[in-house]
This record gives sequence, C-alpha cells and structure tokens, in this order.
Amino acid sequence: MKLAFNTWVYSSFPIWVPAYPLDEVIPRLARIGYDGIEIGAAAPHAYPAYVGPERRKEIRSLLEANGIEVSAMLPAPGGGPGFNVASPSQEERRAAIEQYKEVAQLCADLGGNTLLYVAGWVIYGTEWKQAFDWSREALVEIGRAAADLGMTVAVEQNPADGNLIESLDDGVELMRSVDAPNVKLMFDTIHAMYRNEVPTDYVYRMGNDLRYVHLSDIDRLPPGQGRGDFVGLVQALTDIGYDGYLSMEIGFNYRNAQPDKFAREAYEYMKPLVEAAG
Repeated sequence: MKLAFNTWVYSSFPIWVPAYPLDEVIPRLARIGYDGIEIGAAAPHAYPAYVGPERRKEIRSLLEANGIEVSAMLPAPGGGPGFNVASPSQEERRAAIEQYKEVAQLCADLGGNTLLYVAGWVIYGTEWKQAFDWSREALVEIGRAAADLGMTVAVEQNPADGNLIESLDDGVELMRSVDAPNVKLMFDTIHAMYRNEVPTDYVYRMGNDLRYVHLSDIDRLPPGQGRGDFVGLVQALTDIGYDGYLSMEIGFNYRNAQPDKFAREAYEYMKPLVEAAG
C-alpha cells in the first residue's frame, strides 16, 4: 500500500483560501514522504482547459523530479457549470461527460491511471431511478473513453455530499450495471462513518473490486484524530490483498486550514501502520 494526498486543501476548491500553485504543492508533499499526489481537476492546479500541452509536460517533469506520481484525478463537480452526470439538463450531462473525458486525458498525460467517478446528485422533481439511469449512461461512455487510455474508473459512494450513490450497495449496483472491466469501486472512510457504518465492512465486501481508498477521520480531520479505526482498516486491506493507494482527502472544509500540517500529521500517523502491514 502507498500513501497519497488529495490537493483540495491546497487548491481553492471548494473553499477559496488557502491556495498554492501546483509547483509548490508537489515538492512539499514529496518532501513529507508521500508516494503519490491526487490532483483535483480545478483551478489553479489542473482544470483541463487551462493546462495546455507544454504545461502538462512541465507538471510531469516536476512530478518525476520529485519522485512522486499521480495516484488519481477527480473532477470538481458543482458550482457554475454543475457537471452533474445525473442532471435533468441534457446539456449539463453532456458537458459533464466531456469534462470527465478531459480529466481522464489530463490524468493520462501526467502519468496517472485512475479516474474517480462522482455519480451526480438527484435534482428535485427527478425520480431516483431516472437519475441513476442517466449516471449509468454517462459512466458507460466515460468508462469506454478511459479504457482507451488504459485507465480505471472508480465509483465513489458519497452520502455526506450527495443523494444518488449513498451506500455500498448503490455503488455496487452502478458498477455491475455498467459491467466493464475497468469500472470498479472506491470508498472514503468519512462517508462510511457518516452513515454510522464500519469502514472495514466496505473493504471486505468490495474485495477485488476495490481500486482506490480515501482516508479521512470525522470532520475531514487527519486519520487518528477522531473516532476512525484506521488500524483495523489497514488490517482489512491487508486481508484482501489491497496494494493500491490510500489517499488523504482532508482539511478542505476549513477556512483556517494549515495544509502542510494536515499532510504531515496524516502521513506520520499512517506510515507506521502501512509499514507494519508489510
């Protein structure tokens, strides 16, 4: 298992400040010891339309120079354009699909091979089943485009933020309904705890379909600072033979966040647990 850090807390999404250039963030995380960086596809870091071919080469060179790789990328849903793949607006759904494809291409250009999929949210007046079908149709198209790039698409269950894919069963149903070898699952510990469920249950039930993990304690605190059982989580991941990334998605809900402190504390807590697991 390897450790990565999500860039939201460094980036100005969804809270505007603090914000740092990606050229500053990459060496900071590498210096702390992270193996990977999970780059959110938002300005000022990596909004695809703002990152041309030369800039992509620069970022990749910076990653290589610092010995850190892109663990995954994810879009920035919400806000002005929405990018809701389950929207009743056909125009928004199309824009969201194209945005996912652009993020997948950017991720591939930076050396990554995992695209995280937020399945959208149900707008008032739309039936859940209709929203699910729209999201499934979008995922089929996104999955095919990602496969052409050699990428895996990992479906997230996010009940703390949304109302479509709220449970492990919802995520499994969506994955199975697409039935593509490169469409798998991920989970975030904070969403399991939001539902008062046990994160290790997600690990055992997902098994070989688990491709990516977000780590967060309650209130988006670093692991070990709340009620999460991360010792048990690492053991469960070891039991199923998981050897992918554990990515810290923390701190971005605080206006007074100190990103380096969050990143350092999360690494210092999780690194010994991962090392002990072998």
